[in-house]
Amino acid sequence: MTSAPHDPAPEPSTADEAVSAQMRRAKVQAFTDHTTVGQVEQDADGRVTIECACGMVLTNGPTWSLDEHIRLHRAEARFLALSAVAPDGIPRLVPWPPAAS
Repeated sequence: MTSAPHDPAPEPSTADEAVSAQMRRAKVQAFTDHTTVGQVEQDADGRVTIECACGMVLTNGPTWSLDEHIRLHRAEARFLALSAVAPDGIPRLVPWPPAAS
């Protein structure tokens, strides 16, 4: 049995390319700006910490692990970076910009 050839994916428009490029750059920048640096340090009380390139100290807590804090921190950084360059009108899970308090 032979399969029919697939149509190639449509070429993105210039506007799509510009937005995609901006979003790719934002994601890469967030990754670069939020890498862990140095060594994990353990306190006498069992708390473990590591610094992020952005200057924030990431730590475990009573109900979360250091790994969970690192993952959340990186996810938030990606979210903020991508949100800043996302095109207007794109459907959002989280309202953007956030409402003022």
